Amino acid sequence: MLAHEVGLSRSAFADRFAHFVQDSPMQYLTRWRMQLATHLLDRQGIGLAQVAAQVGYESEAAFNRAFKKCVGIPPGAWRRTHLSTSSRE
Repeated sequence: MLAHEVGLSRSAFADRFAHFVQDSPMQYLTRWRMQLATHLLDRQGIGLAQVAAQVGYESEAAFNRAFKKCVGIPPGAWRRTHLSTSSRE
């Protein structure tokens, strides 16, 4: 859709995007989604399924896999670690 908006083929858009951003469009989108997810995980009272939906994943399982691949640990573990660290401050 983005390539079409700027009048380029998908491959030409991906090449230019990667040249300027140093990441593929999908890698950039995934990293951006995970950054949003970490902000949402900071909030208490919002479940993992709700976080997943808010950052564009249709299933909690897909979100868990993507989060672990990008961040290194599952979102539940990230939340437990982060919340316990911030409660000590």
